[in-house]
Amino acid sequence: MTSATHLPDDSSEPGADGEVRSALPVWGPATGVGSLPGTDPVEAMRLVVGELPDLPHLPELPGRGAGSDLIGRAAALLVDLYVDLTPAGWRLVARPGADLRRAREALARDLDALYEVAERYVGPLKIQVAGPWTLAAGLERSRGDRAVVDAGARRDLAQSLAEGIAAHVAAVSARVPGASVVVQLDEPSVPAVLQGGLPTVSGFGKLSAIESNVVEEQLTGLIRQASAPVVVHCCAQRAPLDLFRAAGAQGLSFDLGLVQDLDAVGTAIEAGTHLLVGVVPGTDTDLGRPKATATRVQAWWRELGFPAEELAGAVTLTPSCGLAGASQAYARTAMAHVREAAKYLLPE
Repeated sequence: MTSATHLPDDSSEPGADGEVRSALPVWGPATGVGSLPGTDPVEAMRLVVGELPDLPHLPELPGRGAGSDLIGRAAALLVDLYVDLTPAGWRLVARPGADLRRAREALARDLDALYEVAERYVGPLKIQVAGPWTLAAGLERSRGDRAVVDAGARRDLAQSLAEGIAAHVAAVSARVPGASVVVQLDEPSVPAVLQGGLPTVSGFGKLSAIESNVVEEQLTGLIRQASAPVVVHCCAQRAPLDLFRAAGAQGLSFDLGLVQDLDAVGTAIEAGTHLLVGVVPGTDTDLGRPKATATRVQAWWRELGFPAEELAGAVTLTPSCGLAGASQAYARTAMAHVREAAKYLLPE
């Protein structure tokens, strides 16, 4: 397995034990968003490490069923909060049951696969988990309404999730000691939360919009508690990039074709926020040549008005969203495509 130690001279500091650790994340040229097709975690991990050797990610396999989906996987990390699966979806419950146990067992198998395949890897390694707003939007309370409508439930979920993420980072670091872990918070529901677009449980109405300062405050609290640098990913339309950056995200992950607010992107770049830019679809299609993809990214960068020589260091190329809905062959091709396209961004 090929990998690199990404530790520039000016971005390290001694830890409490005297060991020098990276103070800031050092980003690779290409990575994945998270999910992949299939059900074999060892095979998926080998695929990721082989195709994305400079910034691999711990893959998610929702094809395994309940508990490996976005909400179930995040719920498996919660501390002292429990969920169960109902015909309508995941619901908060008073005590753990078989569905939560299944989710935790799937996550444990993924960590075993990580250790088997990547124990000796050195460099940045990304993990993904549903963010606090998407988790609250996807969980029902026992009364039958979404947890996102209850400020107390949102607060408890965010605190529990923060503890769970810290434990997850520690578990990943224990299995891959040379990894510099980066946490990606998946927040596809935030635009709907802000715009009042989430449907009620009955499906006959919409939940009220939540003010942006409330959304930002809760994200800020979780990001500050994270034991690793945080990327916020949103591949929905109207992704609030300014809000994510203001909340403390060190990286923003989005679909290049959906983000029209160039001012927000430019402000993020000027602030030193790294961009993880989705450039190929998440489902099967003809991708063309990697050089053509790189040319599109270069044209976008010129439109933003930044020097060409800064592009490669400012962006990481990714698929536009997860690849769970793609074929195995396309998933491999998409990852290879973003890796190869990233090479054309390097200064000549």
